[in-house]
Amino acid sequence: MTEVIPSTERTRRWGRTHAFAVAAGLALVAATTTTLATAQPARASTWGFGEVWGRGTSGQLGNGSTADQHSPVLITSLTKITQFSGGFQHTLALRDDGTAWGWGDNTYGELGNGTTTGSSAPVQVTGLTDVAQVSAAADFSLALRSDGTVWAWGSGVSGQIGDGGTTNRTTPVQVSGLTGVRQIAAAGSHALALLADGTIRAWGDNTYGELGDGTTTNRSLPVVVSGQSGVAQVAGGYNHSLALHTDGTVRAWGYNGDGELGDGTTINRYFPVTVNGVNPSVDPSLSGVVQLSGGAYHDLAVRTDGTVVAWGGNYEGQIGDGTLTNRTIPVVVGGASSDVARVSAGGYHSLALRTDGTVRAWGYNHYGQVGDGTTTDRTSPVTVPGLSGVFQISGGGHHTLALDR
Repeated sequence: MTEVIPSTERTRRWGRTHAFAVAAGLALVAATTTTLATAQPARASTWGFGEVWGRGTSGQLGNGSTADQHSPVLITSLTKITQFSGGFQHTLALRDDGTAWGWGDNTYGELGNGTTTGSSAPVQVTGLTDVAQVSAAADFSLALRSDGTVWAWGSGVSGQIGDGGTTNRTTPVQVSGLTGVRQIAAAGSHALALLADGTIRAWGDNTYGELGDGTTTNRSLPVVVSGQSGVAQVAGGYNHSLALHTDGTVRAWGYNGDGELGDGTTINRYFPVTVNGVNPSVDPSLSGVVQLSGGAYHDLAVRTDGTVVAWGGNYEGQIGDGTLTNRTIPVVVGGASSDVARVSAGGYHSLALRTDGTVRAWGYNHYGQVGDGTTTDRTSPVTVPGLSGVFQISGGGHHTLALDR
């Protein structure tokens, strides 16, 4: 089935129909302070049941079907899930025993089971144990093991596998030269790793400077992101990257055609720049951020007071301010409430998990990814019916995932 992108400009820009989302990283839930991740990476101790909805064409919902779902449905074939990550047309999950699982599209080997055959039900990633985090990208996948090493599989055309080559991998291979990693973020065709010392490494596609090394040269081995230290979390968009610092401020770099860097311009940046505040004349830089997430062309952040801000592309209402106007600086999301614990940006839709375990969603809804039982786009947050006890959310390209107890 042909991918439907709701903007002819974007189809021209990228030359193919591609969108994705990245999980926000390790469970930085309901934090009131942002601290440097110095401990060994560890799996979340809480496990739950998977609820999925949205586009199912490639089997990315994992419920044994390729039908779209406009409301949440339960994954029954995989239990004790501790983390989800939604990619473009595939999904990754981590179980409490440290094994990684995948389902959906497998054209480039992104399921990691040694084949290129897609699956609408979970299959185990080959040879990986003691996994602490998984992260799904456009057409490749990452895993962080508890020993601080990073493993990758799927498409390698831009060097995003990180093994020094551009070969696709159908089973995991270790990313070269990386140890002491505390968090990972797989983006469009590039990857980010946060080290224990608060610095960042990046590799893969660098067409728009998304690796932050001052060049536009693709890298098949990790390079240092320029000028970044004291970082608490990393996140990636399709062609841009984000870093949350321990002081609650945010840096961004890479593609900026829709304002996704939040610096008040639409100029691409090859080095990290500071994301502006909501009112730059009073607050020149965004502050008080405790968690962030990058979508295809937009970004979300939770602040210490539980409010959500967003910036970047707003073609389908994914900013959540009731308009379809792109935002080059952060704006407050209306109706998301002031008790949000975490956010996740999908391809062109957005999610907010509230402290009471309910979920609100907004943006593009052609496949039902907002989860309100319709296919009507939403420019302001709506409650996803029937969900309670949710403790993790993840937006994929056009699908959505939630873990509940």
